[in-house]
Amino acid sequence: MDGRARRGGAALLVRLAVVAVLGATGTAVAHAAPPPDAGPPPPPPPGAGVPAPGARYAWPLLPAPAVAVPFRAPEHVYGPGHRGVDLTGTADQAVLAARGGTVVFAGPVAGRGVVSVQHDDGLRTTYEPVRPLVAAGAVVRAGDVLGQLEAGHPACAPAACLHWGLRRGRQEYLDPLVLLRPPHVRLLPVPVPWPAAGP
Repeated sequence: MDGRARRGGAALLVRLAVVAVLGATGTAVAHAAPPPDAGPPPPPPPGAGVPAPGARYAWPLLPAPAVAVPFRAPEHVYGPGHRGVDLTGTADQAVLAARGGTVVFAGPVAGRGVVSVQHDDGLRTTYEPVRPLVAAGAVVRAGDVLGQLEAGHPACAPAACLHWGLRRGRQEYLDPLVLLRPPHVRLLPVPVPWPAAGP
């Protein structure tokens, strides 16, 4: 095996390690849902819910909401899970773009209003149930109002909750809460090739 092949293999291993580390952080966040009769959740402590410095996205509701139902990754593409997080809110509350992008869908799906935004990093965020105030094709900036939160989300009845979803590609669902943290990159050493064996 020549030096170029070894370097190519080492570079591939480094890329795979970075993807594995970034992918693993998507399942590291866990929040417990409050009991149904617990009343409204307590307000977050000062500074809680504020995206970390360097975070690429922001909360879609302000003030920073509590997580009513956490993300649960499905074991396979069509398996059970919760493909997003449910954030507590109030009916008619403004739903904001978590990052700039292009609105690719705004309208009803199964009787609920949905807005989806495609971002320049290849990710797509989805917000529901929302009364859309934007149309497909609109270019939005982070913090722009996408619509108003509608009551009636089954996980939060009779209050209102925003289901905030995150997808990469057509079928890879991710935990959107990882967007609120700065990316964590770990560089691994490149292995030194062994000297070629002599005659």
